[in-house]
Amino acid sequence: MKRLTGSVQQIAQELRREQLLRLEQANDVEKQVQAILEKVRQEGDESLIAYTNEFDGVTLTQLQVAEETIAEAFDRIEPAVLQALEAAKQNILSYHVHQVEEGFADFPSEGVIRGQRVLPLERVAIYVPGGTAAYPSSVLMNALPAKLAGVEEIIMLTPPPKNGVFNAAILVAAKLAGVDCVYQVGGAQSIAAAAYGTKSIPRVDKIVGPGNQYVATAKKQVFGQVGIDMIAGPSEVGVIADATANPVFVAADLLSQAEHDRHARAILVTTSSELADAVEEEVERQLRELPREAIARASIEANGRIILAASFDEMFDLMNEVAPEHLEIEVADALHYLGKVKHAGSVFLGRYTSEPIGDYFSGTNHVLPTSGTARFSSPLGVYDFVKRMQYTSYSQAATLAAAPHIKALAYKEALQGHAKAIEKREEEYENSKN
Repeated sequence: MKRLTGSVQQIAQELRREQLLRLEQANDVEKQVQAILEKVRQEGDESLIAYTNEFDGVTLTQLQVAEETIAEAFDRIEPAVLQALEAAKQNILSYHVHQVEEGFADFPSEGVIRGQRVLPLERVAIYVPGGTAAYPSSVLMNALPAKLAGVEEIIMLTPPPKNGVFNAAILVAAKLAGVDCVYQVGGAQSIAAAAYGTKSIPRVDKIVGPGNQYVATAKKQVFGQVGIDMIAGPSEVGVIADATANPVFVAADLLSQAEHDRHARAILVTTSSELADAVEEEVERQLRELPREAIARASIEANGRIILAASFDEMFDLMNEVAPEHLEIEVADALHYLGKVKHAGSVFLGRYTSEPIGDYFSGTNHVLPTSGTARFSSPLGVYDFVKRMQYTSYSQAATLAAAPHIKALAYKEALQGHAKAIEKREEEYENSKN
């Protein structure tokens, strides 16, 4: 792991430079994706079948996964995995239910009613990666908040298996989470299908869920035609640790993100040079134990960083500059320092709160802002699957009372038509008195 030295400002500037470089390396696919989107928009299902054959090596006869296939997955899934999914489902629901939002109405003055309705989206698509790993946990994290929000229809997009046999946990998780239809289409082409609609796949209002650089780029390009949750970059973890931290735990947690992909980022900030040395040694030892060693090693060598800070405040200042997707605080009395965190997607407090607890079980969402976007955005939640509609009602008397103020502003902005709309009502009132 590379070590960075210097002032907080110098290190932060270097980390931002590296972050931009990572994004450039991971997202140099704009033109390819644009061509895919356009072809799907024009040719629909035919292009989806062709792209699936080209990119996934699978020839499809139908795009929707049959209900019989999903039912059969329950026979194949390991009992321990089914139990874990059911337990995780309950935790996700019990956490996210607190995010359910009510509308309101108020009556600020005689004849005036103002309010807001909170309405669920009608149809959403959740993207579930295939690729080098299958993520049933992502199915739950994306679909369950949508169900709590009251979304009428949830469809799932996931790449088809090359051997024709789906990962049973993916299909079981979809059923447990209330997904209505599963389509065996992945990549940028699936995002296009959900954004534009095809004969087989309906157009949706919003697309959520993590994916590779092609999926992320496709979501960026269709945004505005449909909603999206976020443009996710490579996964990342930041660890703040003092001399009391266990280097074995810290190394394992850094590698838990590094194994995602070669662009993943793992950063340790510590006040202890002894811990820094021990973690570096432990990372190397644990790398050799990982089945995904090649991916994790490439990530650690390219993007792994160790930073020695002069104080606790400096550790938090640096991490707030990074605004990591995941932030672990492995210091004594970790909860005491939560208030120092300004920017992070999800925070894990204490030496036993490893980031995978949030990925799989605690109920907090693991679809999180990456690449520094935690400075202004939030984890996926129920609020991502609703829209807010305002309403207003003014009586005649209330409109007449407000008329001078409305006209003053309308004429100031040279929008005479706005003023006239109010004046016509004033004229009606005057005429009614005669």
